Amino acid sequence: MNVLQQVPRNALVWIIISLFALVAPHVARLPIWVLAVYVIAVIWRLQVHRGRWSFPGRWVKVAMTVSGFVGIYASYGTLVGLEPTVALLLTAFALKFIELSQRKDAYVLLFLGYFICITEFLFSQDLLITLYSVLTVVLVTSALVALHQPGLNRFNRGTARLAGIMLLQAVPLMVVLFFVFPRFGPLWTVPLKNHTAKTGMSDFMKPGDVASLSQSADVAFRVKFEGAIPEKSALYWRGLVFSRLEQNVWSGLGYYDVPLSEQRVDEVVTSGKPLSYSIIMESTQQTWLYGLNYARARSAGVLHSSDYRLMSPAPLETEYMYKVNSWLNAPIEMELSDWRRKTETTLPPQGNDRTRQMALDLRAAAGSDEAYIQAVLNKFNQEDYVYTLRPGKLSGQNTIDKFLFETQRGFCEHYASAFVFMMRAADVPARVVAGYQGGEINPLNKTVIVHQFDAHAWAEVWLENKGWVRVDPTAAVSPLRIEMGLEEAMASEGSFLSAAPLSPLRYRSIPLLNQLRLRYDALTYRWQSWVVGFDSEQQFDLLHSMFGEISTRVFATLLLGSWALVLVPVAISLFFKRATHPVSPLDKYYRIFCDRMAGLGLVRSPGETPGQFAHRAIEALPGFKEELLQITGLYDDLAYAGVKDKAELTQFTRAVNKFRPDRRRGLVEEDITI
Repeated sequence: MNVLQQVPRNALVWIIISLFALVAPHVARLPIWVLAVYVIAVIWRLQVHRGRWSFPGRWVKVAMTVSGFVGIYASYGTLVGLEPTVALLLTAFALKFIELSQRKDAYVLLFLGYFICITEFLFSQDLLITLYSVLTVVLVTSALVALHQPGLNRFNRGTARLAGIMLLQAVPLMVVLFFVFPRFGPLWTVPLKNHTAKTGMSDFMKPGDVASLSQSADVAFRVKFEGAIPEKSALYWRGLVFSRLEQNVWSGLGYYDVPLSEQRVDEVVTSGKPLSYSIIMESTQQTWLYGLNYARARSAGVLHSSDYRLMSPAPLETEYMYKVNSWLNAPIEMELSDWRRKTETTLPPQGNDRTRQMALDLRAAAGSDEAYIQAVLNKFNQEDYVYTLRPGKLSGQNTIDKFLFETQRGFCEHYASAFVFMMRAADVPARVVAGYQGGEINPLNKTVIVHQFDAHAWAEVWLENKGWVRVDPTAAVSPLRIEMGLEEAMASEGSFLSAAPLSPLRYRSIPLLNQLRLRYDALTYRWQSWVVGFDSEQQFDLLHSMFGEISTRVFATLLLGSWALVLVPVAISLFFKRATHPVSPLDKYYRIFCDRMAGLGLVRSPGETPGQFAHRAIEALPGFKEELLQITGLYDDLAYAGVKDKAELTQFTRAVNKFRPDRRRGLVEEDITI
């Protein structure tokens, strides 16, 4: 193999570093055997480099390829989808490394590495992920630079410095393209994820579901109000409406469950100035959005459902920003249709008989729906009901009976479910609403951080002349939960984030840690709103405010100007060539010796030592053995021991001057003098 086509040792080390850096962010979603493939690939290639093993043969490569496909299918149950495709790509990346033998193989591997770096953004566009991706780009570029440094056989950290300079030169162009290049919808808005588990609200609710969310400190969404932030007790983030109860499970109505005549609802009459805010939701892989009551979207593309919810037309595969206006006291659906009334009063035909009878008795004694609602809330407030994250399991058909008459211990979904059941048992239209309540205010940027542990369930009851009214039975049992939040409500029980001992939220009492956490969250919000959320509408507004009417001439000028920012400094640096290190007389004459050997067709290869070159030259031209050994020996002695006096250097230069070879051993060059 041509020495110039070999992969230098320095490049091989940088490729190995890039290999593990690229797979690191995918570790949590990869089968363990894929990581084992990476370790085996590196060990195999290092053994090949040492000459102890050989490259895999054709049938071995076929077997490894087939095994990769079989392994991916066995791990994911399919080869179609985002996760299995990325896993297959990463496996192929490792297997390709094993057969890395020439520079052309390294080019293919590294260009594939750039593509793998991008795949992480299919799963997350978080700020830390972005910074890490920049690091991997530097590492891959360093490996690419090292391929063009064949003389470096040892690991050289200066390669990364050169790669960093090259990437910094591209930053002006990158910034300009970010602002002016058309904002096409990214590929990852297509719902491709099949296996990635996400923490968040589900489209059904059974006892224990919301309590399990309350053990997660993950961020659900962040909110920025345009004015003052309302009281925490008013922050009911409405997301899901459950109108159907079957086998102790509450679920919402699908699109085809609602008659066509009920799809288009009457416009809500609003008055006064709305509460305006923007929300940045984390990826949920679901379509529902959140907003305060009554919510009307200001962003294009947000849908409104027949039960006054906000929805996205496609599942949220990445962070999503939208703007909303809300009127907290606006009356909703003042007239209730027969279909809606029947839907919101329907109960299973059997089960929970004790609760049904108690509901009828309370309603008869109350005299009105509003008095009946208050009677049920008084029951929760005055009797020995406990609000807890550890309610225990309720099994069987009569779970509401067991909760109300036996355990009397529950979380918000237990109280909301029991309350709505009692309303419907008395023929009062009611439904369960799921979402989040409250949120943490970040004093640094005045945003509201809504975590998963803020998940909450409450009820909506329809009343004559009032429409749908929010009723939260949890507030009757634990007012502290609504006014102060879950952490304060669970302080005596000690169950807040008990399953997440390393969560920074558990250590909010330590000022330094809490300040660092809030600063990072404020930085994350800026990243999401200014970069991730920079859409075509914001782009047009920005360019229009800066340049007025956007024309082809303006667009071309911006692009050419950005290129100038990169190319002009480079051109100047090339024009004023940096002074090179002076060549010592010893190296000068050794180069003359090498040039004379090149005239005979013997070119010293990059990285080839003087001794190796002399040995190869003697084999090709044995007639010059004595002169080659003398010149090479003198050079080695002076290069490693150093030139102590001029006499030693003179001896070497005379030997070079005397050496005037040609194929006829004739004198063809002039004398060389110092």
